[in-house]
Amino acid sequence: MFRLRSTKKELLDQEEIPEEDLFQNLRELDFINHWLGGYNISFSALKSIVKPGRHYSFVDIGCGGGDTLKRIKRWRTKHGYSIDLQGVDLKPVCVKYAENNPENTGIRFICDDYKNVFNHIEKIDIIHACLFCHHLSEAELLALVSFAVRNKSVLVINDLERNPLAYYSIKWLTYLFSKSYLVKNDAPLSVLRGFKKKEWISILEQSEAVNFSVKDKWAFRHLIIVDGTRE
Repeated sequence: MFRLRSTKKELLDQEEIPEEDLFQNLRELDFINHWLGGYNISFSALKSIVKPGRHYSFVDIGCGGGDTLKRIKRWRTKHGYSIDLQGVDLKPVCVKYAENNPENTGIRFICDDYKNVFNHIEKIDIIHACLFCHHLSEAELLALVSFAVRNKSVLVINDLERNPLAYYSIKWLTYLFSKSYLVKNDAPLSVLRGFKKKEWISILEQSEAVNFSVKDKWAFRHLIIVDGTRE
């Protein structure tokens, strides 16, 4: 089952999820992402992109409850960078959760499809997708890359590697410690919906991207950077 990506939809992709169930899922995902070092991957990418003295517009697509943006806000403050932070998500309940978190003060949240984001924001320097792309088909990924390139944005993708050890580790950890049926079901399924490095390279070679990199990261993650600002 690790040779090919799973096409099974996650519970999180359903239209109607009880609010408290979704909130529990978001809290646990933040905990998992923090303790497994997922946020550090995004920080390392931003460190290679953001230059002191310049101002940037940053959008996190599929932002969920805004926890990635919350942590990037802390990172921005610590290092003194000038970055406008925005999050886009299709689910109104996720945007509600994000906006009700006092730590997200100063971050703008938009309830919409990312493809409509320029209806709300004039310019985007950095498009960030953390644990978002494994929800997409290859055609949808190609569309995302094209969206970034055509709008001359840098696209940063932080997502899961499809790996047996990652699958069984998260399956047992969530079975033992999670209180969320969404996390118990979706965390291992997310791994099965993830990519191998060679698959990312193949997708990017088929895309409009000219300048891109794909790197292996701890723990069982990939960091993909597509520089749409360069021809």
